Amino acid sequence: MNTATPVLTVAALIVAAVATVAIGAYGVRLARTTSDFLVASRSVGPRWNAAAISGEYLSAASFLGVAGLIAKFGADALWYPVGFTAGYLALLLFVAAPLRRSGAYTVPDFAEFRLGSVRLRRLAALVVVLICAVYLIPQFQGAGLTLRILLGVPGWVGAVAVAAIVAANVAGGGMRSITLVQAFQYWLKLTAVALPALVLLGHFFADDRPLGAPAPPVVTERTTVDITTDVVVQIEAAQTFSVSGTLDGRAVDGPVRLDAGTHEFAAGTRLAVDAGGAVPVVAGAPADGATWLEPGRGFGGKYALYQVYSLMVATFLGTMGLPHVLVRFYTNPDGRSARNTAVAVIGLVGVFYLFPVLLGVFARLYVPQLLITGTSDAAVVLLPGAVLSSLPGQLLAALVAAGAMAAFLSTSSGLLVSIAGVLSTDVLRGRVRDFRLAALGGAAVPLALSVVVASLDLSRTVGLAFSVAASTLCPLLALGIWWRRLTAAGAMAGLIVGGLAAGGATAVSVAGGLSSEVAGGWPAAVIGYPAAVTVPLAFATMILVSLATRGQDAGVVGRIFVRMHAPERLGMGIDRERALRPR
Repeated sequence: MNTATPVLTVAALIVAAVATVAIGAYGVRLARTTSDFLVASRSVGPRWNAAAISGEYLSAASFLGVAGLIAKFGADALWYPVGFTAGYLALLLFVAAPLRRSGAYTVPDFAEFRLGSVRLRRLAALVVVLICAVYLIPQFQGAGLTLRILLGVPGWVGAVAVAAIVAANVAGGGMRSITLVQAFQYWLKLTAVALPALVLLGHFFADDRPLGAPAPPVVTERTTVDITTDVVVQIEAAQTFSVSGTLDGRAVDGPVRLDAGTHEFAAGTRLAVDAGGAVPVVAGAPADGATWLEPGRGFGGKYALYQVYSLMVATFLGTMGLPHVLVRFYTNPDGRSARNTAVAVIGLVGVFYLFPVLLGVFARLYVPQLLITGTSDAAVVLLPGAVLSSLPGQLLAALVAAGAMAAFLSTSSGLLVSIAGVLSTDVLRGRVRDFRLAALGGAAVPLALSVVVASLDLSRTVGLAFSVAASTLCPLLALGIWWRRLTAAGAMAGLIVGGLAAGGATAVSVAGGLSSEVAGGWPAAVIGYPAAVTVPLAFATMILVSLATRGQDAGVVGRIFVRMHAPERLGMGIDRERALRPR
């Protein structure tokens, strides 16, 4: 990297951060009441809200992780952007309008409104905090990875910087402040991912490189790769590499010939591939272009079909249970606006995901050395400089850096508002000062965890968060809105069973996974992709326990359902306003 590149990159990062702080500061001026901090006083229109939802929804997993997984695993990884987008269809059809008509401020507030149980409300609050914390960790890790690659600083620097900016914005103005910020950040992210993709698309057609050739990816010049996590790679044919570090459990420093098969590199190892040399790929990933284009091979492991279907369940249903997405629909003036917002989000998110798919294809062609590492999230960041020389490549790389910073900031802001809203209203006394205290504490714990837990591919980690959401809040909302016989006992049982099952799988995954003795079996497949098991388990638990327990009076349930499903013009709904307390 030449000396001009860090200057432009630093400038782009600073501009993105300053713009975020400045717009957030403007929003602080508008935030006065508890309602402003929690739901922006329910005054956000569909267009503005759709841009804000898209801004917070398109996280580091979307901006960086989708392209990296497509580069690594090919056709099957397309289910990530498809699922992330299609999840809004379920949200539009089944949740958006009734949730807004309930008049609740948070998901726990809805749980108490629907089933009349304070204990259920507290349990739902715990689940919301768990989901948001799991989702926050990869945002902070992605920020650390990006700044380490771009600027060479330690990984914790980027995580701390993003956490500090987000905590300041959220504590200062809550939902009112971040709504303005996230709408701006959507358009910044779209520009930052679309422009490089379109430029590289023109370069691809001019270069006329084959996309699905039955050959492993190769480097065009001698390339050195720093391996930052322990990784097992596969080599199709014997080849000589220059290795400095730990290979297959022994120290190596110099040229070494590796036979075909799998080999393990330890973190801190440096591997050099000569010009024209084939690039080793992570074990389980497609090793040649033709295989990479074929669907049905999963994401490494023996149970490819299960992995794909489990991912579909997690992403299709997980959106319905994401607290930071759900709370956005409370900010709409009415149910019709909430439904219009969901329709607009589908369009905005769908347009965005066209471009990470292109960048993932180009990453496999132009920066194949990333396939050696355990994580490929740096693909979007490194692509412009690797393909385009001199100033154009540097400018595009700086734009991508600004977009990546916006991705970390926007999603982290929405997650932190959800955490602060729940903690301030369900743990503290519900005042504005309590919201601010909860925001600071809610950022500190995930920040600390992001430094100590294992770093997976960003989309993999976010996929686990989707699994937890799909196994807990999704059945609570779907059954609570559409099934009259749901009881508080059934809802609590489902939350506990689904939360423990999906949360336990997530904890094992981020802690490093299962031991090598069972890493290739069914337990590893379920731990890595738990939704296909945990979601049906949660739904079945809620239904069976509800059928076996006594619920609310039929008249009470009838009034609740009329409030959720009757059009606003009939005047049936009343917001669950809280007594506003002084600062």
